[in-house]
Amino acid sequence: MAIKLIKISSLYFLIAIILGLIMSITHDYSLTPVHVHMNLLGWTSLTLAGILYHLFPQLEQSISGRIHFWLHNIGLPIMMTSLFLLILLENESFGIGAAIGSIITVIGIIAFVWNVFIHLKRPS
Repeated sequence: MAIKLIKISSLYFLIAIILGLIMSITHDYSLTPVHVHMNLLGWTSLTLAGILYHLFPQLEQSISGRIHFWLHNIGLPIMMTSLFLLILLENESFGIGAAIGSIITVIGIIAFVWNVFIHLKRPS
């Protein structure tokens, strides 16, 4: 799971950087929220989680670790796609998708925090 998180985070990084490049070329920064969220919740957060899961296998092996993995990786694409369409099409109906994706992602991150507090311990 650790390696999968790091690989997935690398894809978010690539997409975010390409989006940033497109915004710079066009001088249209309306998609900045998508760019920022992909970098923070996709690239940075998932990379750090992957590193923690690699360094501390007990985190990766827990139920809360698997819940985090799946909810974060289901919620974030829903949130990012919806936010992208909300901004690009200026259609408020995509706001519900952004909200649903955000809630799923937050629940996943709550599972991550729970996992760290419950399963991360000093080696005996």
